[in-house]
Amino acid sequence: MSENNHSDEINWGPATGVGSMPGGDAREAAKAVTGSFEDFVHLPELPARGPGADMIGRTAGLLVEVYAHVEPSGWRISDRPGRDTRRAHAWLGEDLDALEEFTQGYEGPLKVQAVGPWTLAAALELRGGEAALGDPGACRDLAASLAEGLRGHLAEVRRRVPGARPVLQLDEPSLTAVLRGQVRTASGYRTHRAVDRQTVESALRDVIGVHDGPAVVHSCAPDVPFALLRRAGAAAISFDFGLLTERDEEAIGEAVEGGTKLFTGTVPSTDSRLSEPAGSVMGVRTLWRRLGLNPGTLGESVVITPTCGLAGASPGYARRALAHCVKAAKSLADNPE
Repeated sequence: MSENNHSDEINWGPATGVGSMPGGDAREAAKAVTGSFEDFVHLPELPARGPGADMIGRTAGLLVEVYAHVEPSGWRISDRPGRDTRRAHAWLGEDLDALEEFTQGYEGPLKVQAVGPWTLAAALELRGGEAALGDPGACRDLAASLAEGLRGHLAEVRRRVPGARPVLQLDEPSLTAVLRGQVRTASGYRTHRAVDRQTVESALRDVIGVHDGPAVVHSCAPDVPFALLRRAGAAAISFDFGLLTERDEEAIGEAVEGGTKLFTGTVPSTDSRLSEPAGSVMGVRTLWRRLGLNPGTLGESVVITPTCGLAGASPGYARRALAHCVKAAKSLADNPE
């Protein structure tokens, strides 16, 4: 396992959010997150505000010496910063201001999210309109620019919330498609060639390596490559628990035994009827038994989250879902059997 795995060096909270929240009010979102998660807050993202607040635009705004603007087809790399870059910076600044206001005196893990290098390469277009994914040099440049941007972003978070222990989350929903050659070209008739697994792992390791604390890699797509992410240095892996298959179970067992934290998405991320807290984690308990893992390790190994970001939920449901994550995590810790 990579030496970048810092999972032992932090007191992870029992529950946290994935990242996005509904609406456009940064203070309301920060208040909801910090009020729900006393032990593991995160920087909310509010994509409903529009371009620059969406996950790709927000991360493009973090890049160093690489700029992007919005085209009808999506985000495209530019020669110089423009209105869309300035808007991304403004939204992020507003979010950091709100978080700083509601984390006075906070000491504990504080998670910040950014799109990882491969989902970014699959989404950002080069000047000709094709995804950067099709150009190995562009992928390397993007990963290096992202790493440098995250270094600065994490330093800013430390400055604003000095008692916090930053946790870096890389969102990689397109990672499995990148590994399998399933990302479509601009025409839609072809797909980009699969990227070599060692190349994928190396870029992830380089980006994770800019942070001297723990990193989480999140994907709410099926077939998360658990072993690859652990080798790349992920201290934790965040996933939609409902998408696990029998094929994933061996990798889950190895991850737990290797000390990797599991962020299990068990609470629905869009408006739903919420079950009893114990019901939300019943599947996790069952998996533990099936794998022959010690039930007493559940509280140490698992962080409960929604299945994905909450941007598509109503504000009221989002608040209930966050509170439900905390209750479900308590149920898991109190009654592991």
